[in-house]
Amino acid sequence: MTTMTRPCSTIAIQGEFDLTAAARFLTGFAPAGHPEAEPGALRLAFPLDGEGTPVGAVLRQRSPGELTVEVHGPPSRTEAVVAQVRRMCSLDIDGTAFPEAGARDPVVSLLQGLHPGLRPVLFASPYEAACWAVLSHRIWMTQAVRLRRRLTERHGTEVDVGGTVLRSFPAPAALAKLEYLPGLPGPKMTRLRAIAEAAAMGTLDAAALRAKPPEEALKELQLLPGIGRFSAELILIRGAGHPDIFPRSETRLHEIMREAYHLPEAEVPELAEIAEAWAPFRSWVAFLCRVEGEARMRESR
Repeated sequence: MTTMTRPCSTIAIQGEFDLTAAARFLTGFAPAGHPEAEPGALRLAFPLDGEGTPVGAVLRQRSPGELTVEVHGPPSRTEAVVAQVRRMCSLDIDGTAFPEAGARDPVVSLLQGLHPGLRPVLFASPYEAACWAVLSHRIWMTQAVRLRRRLTERHGTEVDVGGTVLRSFPAPAALAKLEYLPGLPGPKMTRLRAIAEAAAMGTLDAAALRAKPPEEALKELQLLPGIGRFSAELILIRGAGHPDIFPRSETRLHEIMREAYHLPEAEVPELAEIAEAWAPFRSWVAFLCRVEGEARMRESR
């Protein structure tokens, strides 16, 4: 079990950000398998980008403009852990101009008012997002969550994150060797190993994916076994953290938009045109749309 602790580092926040809102979202986001929210802190455990070393971090927000990160892992990896946390919380993006999207679109303004300071909370890496895409393909969410939990409990690594033991998702090297997981069909196991191998080769590097034109990155991701357009968008937006992509394959988002904009017959091209006003934060607004849409659906049950 990993137990090493480093002094706190800080992340400067550009624009509005609320760690409590991020933690609240993460607690309710089933694919993350995150424990209950802890007042004032967010504890994370994850494989480090590019190498898979299991690490942990405790996040605290001391002021509106600063986040502290207490790193648990090898001292030589402190900067890498902080950089990954920055991306996971969408703090690698200057959000100062985000309110301007609300000024252009009253629906966006309403969403920003309902969820102040909430930025997209990402998977720990494109690798983890891709694994979730494979696990969750064509099965119920509850089944996929059980599979992810089983995979993490059996093949992940315990990390002592400031007195709380969390399990890190299996590193690519461990997953690439896995032959069997109870309840997981053989074809999905083969796809997971291929994802792990791609991650080890650098194909799922977040910075490299974001540096490419979005359509090029999406086409490249769809070369991976079991990854279609929907999953590729998930990986690029919620794994690599691209801030400005309109998800063309996410039908649930489209349903939410049709209701919000009172356009019941709108096709995807029309919805994409509406989303032009969200740039350069189309991914962020789409995220808020889904969060609010899911909240309203729960209230109506």
